[in-house]
Amino acid sequence: QVQLVESGGGLVQAGDSLRLSCAASRRGVSAGNYAMGWFRQAPGKEREFVAAITRYGALYYTDSVKGRFTISGDNAKNTVDLQMNSLKPDDTAVYYCAFSWGGNITPMTPLYWGPGTQVTVSS
Repeated sequence: QVQLVESGGGLVQAGDSLRLSCAASRRGVSAGNYAMGWFRQAPGKEREFVAAITRYGALYYTDSVKGRFTISGDNAKNTVDLQMNSLKPDDTAVYYCAFSWGGNITPMTPLYWGPGTQVTVSS
């Protein structure tokens, strides 16, 4: 069982930066690979993949955030962060932290989800 909690959402203006953090609590210790990542869901749209990182440092981003967002992870702390720069109104969404076992992040198929944190970018 894995529990995820996000933090760091808020209201910013276009061009601003925001950093999201996710803390994972896991029962037991696994020697295998895993991935943590971020998805987002805008009003009236389906949830979409944003970025992911595996335990061993493999990264994957959706095209629309490449060059603007950076995902990073701390295995010792079981945390994953998403640094979002040059934010656009189209980035407005609820952002969800996600966790999956295994190293497949293209695409990532989460088994566990956080409750989400709202990011609103005004023009």
